[in-house]
Amino acid sequence: MAIAVVMLVAGVCWVLLFPESVESLRAVLGATLGRFRRKAGRVGGRVGDGVTRVRSGVREEAGAAHSAIRRHWPIMAIAAAALLIPPTVILVTRKTVVLEDFRGDDFAESGSMVAQLLRGERLAPPPPPPPEVFTTAEVRRLRPEIVTADRKWDQIDPDLQQRVLAIYEVMRRQYGYEMVLIEGYRSPQRQAELMAGGKATRAGAWQSCHQYGLGVDSAPMRDGKLQWDMNDAWTKRGYFLYGELAEQAGLDWGGNWRSIKDYVHVEMTGRCRAARAAKREELSRQG
Repeated sequence: MAIAVVMLVAGVCWVLLFPESVESLRAVLGATLGRFRRKAGRVGGRVGDGVTRVRSGVREEAGAAHSAIRRHWPIMAIAAAALLIPPTVILVTRKTVVLEDFRGDDFAESGSMVAQLLRGERLAPPPPPPPEVFTTAEVRRLRPEIVTADRKWDQIDPDLQQRVLAIYEVMRRQYGYEMVLIEGYRSPQRQAELMAGGKATRAGAWQSCHQYGLGVDSAPMRDGKLQWDMNDAWTKRGYFLYGELAEQAGLDWGGNWRSIKDYVHVEMTGRCRAARAAKREELSRQG
């Protein structure tokens, strides 16, 4: 809709600025169409003459338009600025993100909180929940891989650690969600086992950001239980908030992936890609 309005305004401005060009173009088109109607049955050389005249008319109109632009360029510049500056200012100053099913959420304030937390003192990891949170019957049935997962914060890259902790703080303070680290570092041996299992991941050893401390998995907790069900409105909202804040913190969210949606996962993709390339080179040298 906005594009249509801009195009309409631009068209009106052109008509107001260059009425003589519009009239000339209309006259040329009218005359050309009239000639085609009168001579529709004639072909050959006369058709070639008509094409030549049309081309000549188009060249004349192009020259007239170029001349008009040179004469009126200050007015056109002002009109372009009037059209482009307001939406640009809105996009730059107001970072309101619309998420599916959560159209009322305004992330401008939360984005500012993430930035403030990252600029402040180092954030400390929260106390871990009781071990039984990760060993319930539901966890063993839905996400058995996390029962034996590594959840040590000191195994995570310090930069990623601070970004994730900032996300946790905003989730708790502003939205009332308690986020829990369910897996941080993952050894290449464990990665290979998970891939062989065929459910948790498609990445093999040294292919996941978890191997480099550059990827983590988190989940919201409610009533002492980890939440996974994306059909539950509260849970779905929590994961989408988590993903949006991750992007504001400069991370990539697995919920945006096209193949397998990994809503619990965030990572530092650029650094992870470089780490994988370095590891491939190291392994190739070793033969």
